[in-house]
Amino acid sequence: MVGPVEAEKGELQKPQMSDCRDAYASMLENLAEQDARVCVVINDSLSSAKMKDFKTKYPLRFINVGIAEQNMVGVGNGLANGGMVPYLCGASCFLTARAMEQVKVDLAYSKANVRICGMSSGMAYGQLGPTHHSIEDIAWTRILPNLTVIVPADDVETAAVMRYSLHHEGPMFIRISRIPVPRVHRDEYEFRLGKAVKLRDGSDVTIITNGVLVSRALDAASLLEQEGKSARVLNMSTIKPLDEEAIVDAARSTRGIVTAEEGLAAGGLGGAVAEVLALRHPTPMRILGLQDVFAPTGSAEFLLQHFNLTATGMRDAALNLIAERT
Repeated sequence: MVGPVEAEKGELQKPQMSDCRDAYASMLENLAEQDARVCVVINDSLSSAKMKDFKTKYPLRFINVGIAEQNMVGVGNGLANGGMVPYLCGASCFLTARAMEQVKVDLAYSKANVRICGMSSGMAYGQLGPTHHSIEDIAWTRILPNLTVIVPADDVETAAVMRYSLHHEGPMFIRISRIPVPRVHRDEYEFRLGKAVKLRDGSDVTIITNGVLVSRALDAASLLEQEGKSARVLNMSTIKPLDEEAIVDAARSTRGIVTAEEGLAAGGLGGAVAEVLALRHPTPMRILGLQDVFAPTGSAEFLLQHFNLTATGMRDAALNLIAERT
C-alpha cells in the first residue's frame, strides 16, 4: 500500500517499509529446501547479499569465490552444466561491470541456466559514491540475447520473482535493491514474465517504471489527481521480454508516456519503451533518469531527489507533457 494508511483509531500511519533483500534471501532458502539443485555463488558479499543463514543451512551448496566476479560467472556456468541451479549473488555494480564478457559468453550465448542476482542496485550504495552506483546494469543486460531481465518493485514481487526463477529455463538477471520501499502488490500477487502490472488506470498520461520508483509513481498519480489529471501507472518489472502490448495500449489510450528509472536514462527502460513506440505507435515521451552523468556521493534518498526521481519530479514531467499535447 502506498501513502499513509488509516489505523483503527483513525490516525494516519506511514506505510511499512521493507528491504527487498530480505524477501530474496528468505525465498532463496525456501527454494533450496524444495530443490537440492539450488546453490549459491557469492563474491565475498556474505552480509550485503544476506546469505549468512543460507550458508549455515546449506554449507555444501554455498560457494564464495572471493572478489573475483569473472570467475564467479564461470563457476555458475559450470554448476549449471552439471545440473545444478546456481544463483550468483553480489553487488550489481561489480557483478555486471567486471564480468560482462562472461555474462555475455558463458551465460547469454551459452543459454546457461543461471540466475544473476544483482544486489544493492541503482544508487542504493549512495555514500560509497560513483564506483558503487549501478546505473548502467539495465542498459548493459537488456541488450544481450537470451538473457531475461527483471526489476521487482517490492518484497512481495521479489518473493514472487524468486519463486518463478526456480522453473525458468535459461539465464536471468534479477535486479534487487536495498532501498526500503512500501508494498505496492497484494500478498496473493503472482509474477508473470513479460507482463506489466497496471497498478492504477488513467486517461491523460501513463507513467511506466519499475523497482524502487513504482511507489513514487503511484504517489505522482495521486498528485496529478489533485491537479485534475488522470494518470495510469504501469509496473514494468520485466525489462526483457518487454510487454509491448501494454506500452502500445498506453500510447493509444493516453496522451503521452513518462518513464522513470533508477539508472541512466539512455539505454534502459526509457530506451526500451521508446524503441517499441518508434516502430509501432510514435508517442510523446519524457524519459526520467540520469542524463549522461555519473551520480555523485550522497544518501540514496538525496540522489533520487537530486535527479528528480520523485513523485513531484514525475508529476512535473507528466504535466509538462500533457500541456504540450493540449
